[in-house]
Amino acid sequence: MNVSARLTELGIELPAVVPPVAAYVPAVVHGDLAYTSGQLPMVDGTLPATGKVGEGDGLVAPADAYGLARRSALNAIAAAGAAVGGVDRLTGVVKVTGFVSSVPEFTGQPGVINGASELLGEVFGEAGAHARSAVGVPVLPLDSPVEVEVVFSWE
Repeated sequence: MNVSARLTELGIELPAVVPPVAAYVPAVVHGDLAYTSGQLPMVDGTLPATGKVGEGDGLVAPADAYGLARRSALNAIAAAGAAVGGVDRLTGVVKVTGFVSSVPEFTGQPGVINGASELLGEVFGEAGAHARSAVGVPVLPLDSPVEVEVVFSWE
């Protein structure tokens, strides 16, 4: 599988690795796995949206949060690729953990994190099938609506 060619085929530009906002590294390699730190949906160093996910005025719409989760997964590909010496060394997705900063009555976290899961499936095909958790939380760093961590296999 050639991840960079697949991204090009999909018309997706791989972003630069998002610099850490605290004391950690974007990804760590252990054996044949690359673990990313939680990736926010940063675009050119800024969050395109902040706040809680839910329905109503002043909230981030679930459809918008889905797109933010998609961006977080793309940032995870970039981070893992940098850790292993290039995205073409990534061979698949093992586990996704998604966090959604949402209002208490919102229960659509799995649909939001589908943004990340579906992007990974588009890029990795069958090798993108993964275990997953989607968790609602009260707040995330920088007031981000979503955060995604991914464990990749590589060679």
